[in-house]
Amino acid sequence: MRKLITKVSLALAGLSGDLMAQQDPQFTQFMNNKLMYNAGYAGTSGNICGVLHFRQQWTSFPGAPQSISLTADMRIPEMPLGVGLNVMQDVIGPMKTLFLRVPVSYNLNIGGGTLGLGLDLGMVQKSISGSWITPDVGLVDNHIPGAYEWGTNPDLNKTTYDVGFGAFYSIPRKFYVGLSSTHLPAQMLSVSSDVQYKLTRHYYLMAGYHYAIDPRNELIPNVMVRSDVNATIFDVNLSYMWDQKVIAGLTYRNGDAIAPMFGYQHFTPTGLSIKGVYSYDLTLSKINGYSSGTHEITLGVCYTLKKKKMASYGDDRFLN
Repeated sequence: MRKLITKVSLALAGLSGDLMAQQDPQFTQFMNNKLMYNAGYAGTSGNICGVLHFRQQWTSFPGAPQSISLTADMRIPEMPLGVGLNVMQDVIGPMKTLFLRVPVSYNLNIGGGTLGLGLDLGMVQKSISGSWITPDVGLVDNHIPGAYEWGTNPDLNKTTYDVGFGAFYSIPRKFYVGLSSTHLPAQMLSVSSDVQYKLTRHYYLMAGYHYAIDPRNELIPNVMVRSDVNATIFDVNLSYMWDQKVIAGLTYRNGDAIAPMFGYQHFTPTGLSIKGVYSYDLTLSKINGYSSGTHEITLGVCYTLKKKKMASYGDDRFLN
């Protein structure tokens, strides 16, 4: 029964247009982990930063999606290059996907902000357990390959290269906008002609704006549009920040969920900042009768690099 429920959950995910989350992990707090979606973001902040991101979707639902991401990036000193690391694991039912990417971005100073043009180079591993078929007793589906005995169906366990591209522009504390794509080669992973999994290209558009009410209060609207051409999902978020420390917000995802969030950011005299944010998705789709909602947590750390002071040396023999 447990495996049958898992199969139903996968079917509902596909019907709701949320199938793309099974290839690229879906996160509500996209604004707190931009490198995960856009290679051009690497190095644009000028700081050394890292983000740990965890999402448990559809709590209490057997086989529900669980995603974890670790990203880090920095600007290479004295060079217009940003580099990073992006590691993600996404598990849903019998399927597990591991992403490992190294984003490299060329940073340009334009119009008071920074434009990053980047490439994601790495690998993706997809595995699907051979025990994923759960037929009803006495019912045979000839469209499903393999035998119906427990564990006799062919496993899918393939690793291949992966490439993505991103362009990201931002002016600190004012606005940002990014356009990116993942899985550009769009390979087909297969065990045989009957057992295949196609990596499809995904496209992302994200943007945000900082509106200062006064020196201590600001509103930050954020938007994310993601598409694999066949299905398009958009997230709209409105966040409030007090004194650059206290964070509260609300996100809406079309046809899927509404998510309140809150967090806190702490700054130290050494230039280190630590941010933690929690959000809870209230499910709006057909699965809301079986789900207890979705939990998501981000923990971010940034170290602000001190700019070198220009030193001058005088000489009594010259008019310095």
